[in-house]
Amino acid sequence: MPSIEAPVSSGIGEGAALSEEHLDRVRRLAAQLRVDSIRCSTQAGSGHPTSSLSAADLMAVLLLRHLRYDWEQPHLAGNDHLIFSKGHASPLLYSMFRAVGVVSEDELIHTYRQLGARLQGHPTPVLPWVDVATGSLGQGLPDAVGVCLAGRYLDKLPYHVWVLCGDSETAEGSIWEALDKASYYKLGNLTAIVDVNRLGQRGPTELEWDLDRYAARVQAFGARPLVIDGHDPVAIDQALAEARDGGEQPTVVLARTIKAKGVPELEDKNGWHGKALPPDMAARAIAALGGPSDLLITTACPPPGAPAITADPTAPITLPTYGPGEKIATRVAFGAALAALAARPEVVVVDGEVGNSTHAEEFQKVCPERYFEVFIAEQQLVATAVGLAVRGYVPFASTFAVFFSRAYDFIRMAGISQVNIRLVGSHAGSEIGEDGPSQMALEDLAALRAVHGSVVLYPADGPSTAQLVAEMADTDGIVYLRTTRGAYPVIYPPDETFPVGGSKVHRAGPHDQVALIGAGVTLHECLTAAEELRSSGVAVRVIDAYSVKPIDRDALVQACRVTDSRLVVAEDHYPQGGIASAVLEALADASVPVLKVAHLAVRGLPTSGTPAQLLDAAGISAAHIVDAARRLLAA
Repeated sequence: MPSIEAPVSSGIGEGAALSEEHLDRVRRLAAQLRVDSIRCSTQAGSGHPTSSLSAADLMAVLLLRHLRYDWEQPHLAGNDHLIFSKGHASPLLYSMFRAVGVVSEDELIHTYRQLGARLQGHPTPVLPWVDVATGSLGQGLPDAVGVCLAGRYLDKLPYHVWVLCGDSETAEGSIWEALDKASYYKLGNLTAIVDVNRLGQRGPTELEWDLDRYAARVQAFGARPLVIDGHDPVAIDQALAEARDGGEQPTVVLARTIKAKGVPELEDKNGWHGKALPPDMAARAIAALGGPSDLLITTACPPPGAPAITADPTAPITLPTYGPGEKIATRVAFGAALAALAARPEVVVVDGEVGNSTHAEEFQKVCPERYFEVFIAEQQLVATAVGLAVRGYVPFASTFAVFFSRAYDFIRMAGISQVNIRLVGSHAGSEIGEDGPSQMALEDLAALRAVHGSVVLYPADGPSTAQLVAEMADTDGIVYLRTTRGAYPVIYPPDETFPVGGSKVHRAGPHDQVALIGAGVTLHECLTAAEELRSSGVAVRVIDAYSVKPIDRDALVQACRVTDSRLVVAEDHYPQGGIASAVLEALADASVPVLKVAHLAVRGLPTSGTPAQLLDAAGISAAHIVDAARRLLAA
């Protein structure tokens, strides 16, 4: 092993021509990145070395010449951002981390892909130099759009966002959503570097090395294509310098590369995607590349700067108030509460061209500078929120609840990234009425409950919605609020509190015979049913399960002990994964009497109709709740 060299400064003159000395450094660094990518993946017995080798020259030039980053202060406001959208090239990324001195050789070679190690198969923010989890292709570039929006419009800092993309992932529509919105918002601080190595997982990519067609597509979406040889350091350097000086247009560097570059046995050969080199082949390749080395580099420091907007959780907020009996749609109350949150400078809003229905536009009316419209592009909607959260903002992203299903993988990956985003889905359930089943979110509670680190809230009236919107701003994780289309009577006083994980119990007594459990629209049905049951002499309590995840286990256990576990759960959702599932999961290991549960849910495919007709047809109206309670008592 060669001796460790003194740190090589990258301050070698951005924009100046590469000298022979600089070219030598680039070549040595690229060789080290290739060797380390092979070493760590061969040691692990798995990984994607060939996808890493093709991009090594690109990343060597970026590190040495163009990336402005203080590795000891990864959260420094002025740092550039580097996102590996092709997250499977993690051997290359981690080799870069070794080259700048933040990951040791031992950690790289001996812990990559091992249980409990932070160098996972695909990068996650467990590493402080990684902004977002990637590996589900087509996500890194959309996330970068949110980071760039923060830099251009909020932080007003000159940092640049560099994204390494694979050619295969350009088949994902989300890539083009990202370029479209980056062009619309004039994000000249964004550069995508596409590693066009021709080969995908099972064979050639769609366009192979047809760089002209790539360029035409990029240009059609409003970005600037730069076509280069991805193994020519001079061409790479010139392209990255031009990209950094991008003005108001995002840049896409289309780099023609060779998969497995540097390993003649494998160059441009199909069948090696996602396969580590066997030890004998790895030894030959490493020797041909000059053997292991310990080149240590220092990247350029970012210019000084601080975010223009800092969080102020103490900012006074005046939430909307509603009087007893007043009818208000929870989506309307959401919009009013969101507008009140404009007093907090860290709150930003992203909407999917339905702000007049979600009522997110109420925020735009009072704070247009922190409102971003991404139009009908739900993947980019969620990705924008993720990118804004990376920069420390509190983003609320809203659309019709059913449309979040189009962005579910982005929500799932946001859970892996452990970012803090707030999602608000309106027009949920069969209650929406005449629009019919294509517009009815009947799976959303199940989907969002399944996401790692998520919180799921479902208010029933104006005051509870307003309080929960304020609560969302200070709740970590992925927080989802489900709102309804129709207007319903106010139940709670304006100063009632609604902590996450809580519930509200109505008319509870020591002799209750049955508990009715609902949330949102079905809470109103449960309250109506309770009045009819009480009029016939049945003692009944009603539980408002406004916090679906986490659900109030203590209130459920208490209800079971009082009612001999007679529970009626009514929900405007399909039977799988919703409120009843949350209830039964919470009680699975509880010390309560044997459960006697009636579960009322939307079990068929709804049609068009009035809200009242649809609730009754689904069997979740007050009359059906009364019948279910009586059947439990008779049994």
